Amino acid sequence: MKRFSTSALAASYLLCGLLMAALGKPGRASADEPSALEADHDFVQAAAKGDTATVGKFLDTEFTWTNTEGRTYSRADVLSSLPKPALGGEAGANQLRQMHSQVNAIMTDRDKIHVLRLWVKRGPAWRLLVYHEVALGHEGGPADAGARACENPCKTVPYKPRSEAEQAVLTSWQALEAAVATHDSFEWAPHIASEFTMLGSTNDHPLTKADRVATLNLQKQTGRGALPPPVLSVQMFEFGDSVVMTSLHQPYTGKPVRVTRLWIKRDGKWIMSISFQTTIEASSAKNG
Repeated sequence: MKRFSTSALAASYLLCGLLMAALGKPGRASADEPSALEADHDFVQAAAKGDTATVGKFLDTEFTWTNTEGRTYSRADVLSSLPKPALGGEAGANQLRQMHSQVNAIMTDRDKIHVLRLWVKRGPAWRLLVYHEVALGHEGGPADAGARACENPCKTVPYKPRSEAEQAVLTSWQALEAAVATHDSFEWAPHIASEFTMLGSTNDHPLTKADRVATLNLQKQTGRGALPPPVLSVQMFEFGDSVVMTSLHQPYTGKPVRVTRLWIKRDGKWIMSISFQTTIEASSAKNG
């Protein structure tokens, strides 16, 4: 009886070992599925080398690539003619990450060039949904001096939410933009994450939550500040406690802007943690 128990125990240990080996390392869905960071590294190197075949393995079906000039490519566009990444292989670039359960945001920068990559969890695999470049310091359009009420996006947006989460994000976004329109930092702040970062073509440096609060307060004092640019189109992608939003805006004056935002659910509320905004340089400027 004792010999049988010992043999059974040994067999059990062997079975457990085989099962663990089959499942792969902790934190990995399987030995064949890289983490988001591993996938990001491989993607960056492949893109820098012009290796379209390898790049294609990482792209989500809804993937878009926006370059520093604001031109946006679809997955099919990229696989047909791979764009040249603004930071190349990113040697020596700074990196900042925001990691969530189903979305990993990786931001890299060198000098005035900033790149956002949003990796999303599709089953066991991480796929690249958004690649978005911003070159800081581009010349902006003329300031909008017209007296207007904020209808779009403060009250209306050309998008119909498909879920409760999307509706909550839309509600938070419109409240946020209404606060921008009235330069009300007190009403704006609850909709923004503490780690918030904003990059825009016409800015000369990244903006934090504190930076934006200071700007709104100054605008409140002076009574000057542009309204939020109207929205032409919106897409949302929901992944658990995160929603990726891409949108196209047309300011009252100047050229249209391509924007990528990341929304996260924290303490039961949807708040914005990232905003990348690139002016579409090839478009005609609106004069108001």
